[in-house]
Amino acid sequence: MPSTALPSRFSLYLDLIRWDRPAGWLLLLWPTLSALWMAADGFPGWHLLIVFTAGTVLMRSAGCCINDVADKDFDLHVKRTAQRPVTSGVVSVKEALGVGTALALLSFVLVLSTNPPTIWLSVPAVLVAGLYPYAKRVIAMPQAVLGVAFSFGIPMAFSAVQGGQDWSLSAVGASVPPHAWWLVLGNLCWVLAYDTEYAMVDRDDDLKIGIKTSAITLGRHDVRAVMTFYVVYLGLWAWVGERLGLAWPYQLGIGVAAAQVVWHGWLIRHRSREGCFQAFRLNHWVGAAVFAGTVLAGWVR
Repeated sequence: MPSTALPSRFSLYLDLIRWDRPAGWLLLLWPTLSALWMAADGFPGWHLLIVFTAGTVLMRSAGCCINDVADKDFDLHVKRTAQRPVTSGVVSVKEALGVGTALALLSFVLVLSTNPPTIWLSVPAVLVAGLYPYAKRVIAMPQAVLGVAFSFGIPMAFSAVQGGQDWSLSAVGASVPPHAWWLVLGNLCWVLAYDTEYAMVDRDDDLKIGIKTSAITLGRHDVRAVMTFYVVYLGLWAWVGERLGLAWPYQLGIGVAAAQVVWHGWLIRHRSREGCFQAFRLNHWVGAAVFAGTVLAGWVR
């Protein structure tokens, strides 16, 4: 094999996992790290920080591989996705699945360094992530499935901090407090908001090829629904922060996130592809504001 083949192949794999588009894994990372800080009541330690950061990047990258294999025939008919490596044929289905499996296994190795409740929670997390690419064929709002997949880092963060070494399934429930599930529900609403914006970009193409999305299901109520999802997300996270007694920077972070949400509403008001895509791409700053508020709240108490 020529010496130029390896770096060329490597660059294709980087394109496969969207390495140059970090917004995807940042959308996963910020709520996970926020939950980690809440669970630990401050800095969670370098071990858990590295595990959850690296694990988030690896699983999102593995998800891209699975998604591209599942959607390769659909993506061919969408201008924005027609040149993805699997769809264009420069990376084979076998290669993509191999890369995705390797990345998922690396992520699981990281989870093995935590505790039994977190290891148990990683099983449904992987299953839901694997099912999402196929949900758009049968579910009217597959973004809800993505919301569940993108929220699993929250209970796993709490179990990693507060769980013990008991392998029983009952220990899983005991390691995740009720307020963590309220955070999950709020985060699910956030995913519904930004992924509906994403679906609004491709609505015309998706209608032609028969894919089900929240943008299609919601129809003319899409913008109103997106803004409602945002309000529920921020409202639930603000309420949980109040219950946990987080200091004022946390609510300030919620406020900064809310200001961005107002801007996103302005961007999507006419449903233009450009405006909807810009709102989606900038959503990770909403999560970053909440995370920054969470960290700062621990410094001023």
